[in-house]
Amino acid sequence: MPKRILVGTVVSDKTDKTVVVKVERKVKHPLYGKIIRRSKKYHAHDEANVFKIGETVRIEETAPISKLKTWKVIDVVQAGKGTAIEADV
Repeated sequence: MPKRILVGTVVSDKTDKTVVVKVERKVKHPLYGKIIRRSKKYHAHDEANVFKIGETVRIEETAPISKLKTWKVIDVVQAGKGTAIEADV
């Protein structure tokens, strides 16, 4: 079974080696047909504590790391406001 990959925004980086990522999706209301936004927060593993609040990141499903963590951060899709992506030289 392939691993799921989601894209979301980091909303908290206060805990050690963990970030909370908010993933939003748009769904159509079953009765009224209006497009509404649904969101869910995932705890993701961040080994080096490099991801900061506001960054858009890609997370991948993994085997359980702890009670809440079953995702790990792969990479940054877009830097947050006031941060810069560091290039490897």
